[in-house]
Amino acid sequence: MKKILKEFKQFVSRGSVIDLAVGMIIGSAFTAIVTSIVKYIFTPLINLIPIGKKGTGLVTVLRPAVLDESGKVLTEALVLNWGEVIGAVITFFVTAVILFIIVKAMNAARAAAEKAKADLEAKLLKDKKKDEEKKAQEEVKEEPKEPEVTELDLLKEILEVLKQEKTE
Repeated sequence: MKKILKEFKQFVSRGSVIDLAVGMIIGSAFTAIVTSIVKYIFTPLINLIPIGKKGTGLVTVLRPAVLDESGKVLTEALVLNWGEVIGAVITFFVTAVILFIIVKAMNAARAAAEKAKADLEAKLLKDKKKDEEKKAQEEVKEEPKEPEVTELDLLKEILEVLKQEKTE
């Protein structure tokens, strides 16, 4: 059970799953806006288009409502509302186009951020190499040169060693 919970936690904490959830929420909210615009503005306008023999528009009544003597509805009318269908298609296409634009903009922003990050990392690496080269050159310059040993110096050392041996 712990293994399943651990795997679920890893799955949920992935960036792509979170991005998907955010996208779904934004998409559904945006779809609600588009749906209301289409349903309450475009569909009534579409239904005004005169079509058919009677010029009744895109609403077709297949069977009228059946009422009793008191006016109570016994069976509802059967109506084909082509305006609603066309409105749903318009909603789909408007939502798809706008979400495409949003996703494209997000991908462009993500690509630009990744490029900037790569450029910064390359610059930092280049600067680090320059610093290392500069430090290496400074170390070479700072190293004291050992004085050259001449024959006279060697003879003096030999003489000192002989004096020490004599005194011992």
